[in-house]
Amino acid sequence: MSNRAPDIIICGFFVLTLLVIHFFSDILRTALGGNYDTHRTLSQLVDAQAKEYSWILKLLVNCFGYSCVFVPGFLIYKYVQRTNYLEKSDKTYIHAAVSMCINGNTGFDGERDEPLQKAGVESVVAGPSPPAQKSTPPKRTTSQEAILLIWCFGGLMVSYLTWGVLQEKIMTQEYYNFEGVKSHFKDSQFLVFSNRFLAFIVASIVLQYKRPMTRHRAPLYKYSFASFSNIMSAWFQYEALKFVNFPTQVLAKSCKIIPVMLMGKILSKNKYQCYEYFTAVLISLGMVFFMMGSANSDKSNGVTTMTGIVLLAMYMIFDSFTANWQGDLFKAYAMTPLQMMCGVNLFSTIFTAASLSVQGGFMDSLTFATEHPKFVFDIVVLSISSAVGQLFIFYTISVFGPVVFTIIMTLRQATAILLSCLIYHHSISVLGILGVMVVFVAIFIRVYCNQRLKQMRKRAEAHKPKMAV
Repeated sequence: MSNRAPDIIICGFFVLTLLVIHFFSDILRTALGGNYDTHRTLSQLVDAQAKEYSWILKLLVNCFGYSCVFVPGFLIYKYVQRTNYLEKSDKTYIHAAVSMCINGNTGFDGERDEPLQKAGVESVVAGPSPPAQKSTPPKRTTSQEAILLIWCFGGLMVSYLTWGVLQEKIMTQEYYNFEGVKSHFKDSQFLVFSNRFLAFIVASIVLQYKRPMTRHRAPLYKYSFASFSNIMSAWFQYEALKFVNFPTQVLAKSCKIIPVMLMGKILSKNKYQCYEYFTAVLISLGMVFFMMGSANSDKSNGVTTMTGIVLLAMYMIFDSFTANWQGDLFKAYAMTPLQMMCGVNLFSTIFTAASLSVQGGFMDSLTFATEHPKFVFDIVVLSISSAVGQLFIFYTISVFGPVVFTIIMTLRQATAILLSCLIYHHSISVLGILGVMVVFVAIFIRVYCNQRLKQMRKRAEAHKPKMAV
């Protein structure tokens, strides 16, 4: 019994946390008027609040649900540190899971992996073991390169244009039920969950068939930070569509270069060239022109406009943190993009599932789905296009590099704005069109300067005199 005591304590952390969170969720339901209508879930009570300010309450409730994972995780981490649990305890399933989360596969001598093999646990993130010999892929001809580029371009355009159109439709358009009654889908959290869950499944399946040359060594808890910022950025992105139109959101994404640079200086102490600052200012200027020339009469009051700006700003802050944190993980552990995709989406699925369970959002969303068949089709296609798009991103970068990928995604953003305007009849003035042109010109300048700088550095390295051995 004494040997099992640490495992029982670890399980107790989860049980105690869930009981406490359930107690406080009942208090929150009562505060929102749930004592008058016991059949309404916490998610429904939040949606009943004023639209302009309900997102703040939704955000707090979402974070309350995420604490179901963060709080016991933090307690277990401290308990393991204080008691030397990993060195003293028996090699059980719980020990193997805790070891994978906190230590990861950090050795190549097999000592760290032996407990996992004995317990029968193997991380899906790690993928299968790499082959013994590394084969060099055959060199492609020019025609093969062209066909492959067209394939990547088409895959990225189709998947992300489909994702963008459906994203706006789900969050802004009304659905008819069997009786012909119109209603909006309101739970952005469920959309994040469905996208991340399918992306995790797809990445897991691909990892089972594709043998990564890089062995996974990162502790799993490292992914939780990028995962949290990733689901927060996605949630803010969906919520923003309730207050600003899709073209505004797409162009705002182009401005995330600025917060990414700022976050890079804070987290990674990165240094940037003069042209990077110049293009960042140019992009901001173009965004200002676009915002001034794309007024939406349906969402034109001061409160909703300011709310939309705040939500877009929060999206860019969290998204920039995600990019920089993932970059640091790539440098520290040399993982593959598929391993990163699998690890981040694993925690994203856990976080959103915990939050939806606390709020009752699963039942609300499933009820909405059963009453609106077109919504089911839209959310399935949305999730598939998001997961397939991620695979195309990783493949395009690995084959053609980040410059070609950036050009393709820039063209995709311009096409998405045009497509949204045609489908949903958004009006953009001449000043707004000028703003779009300024943003994309700045992006192409940035890509061109990046490429030129890399070529100059390569030439400088090639002309360096070789030192004698």
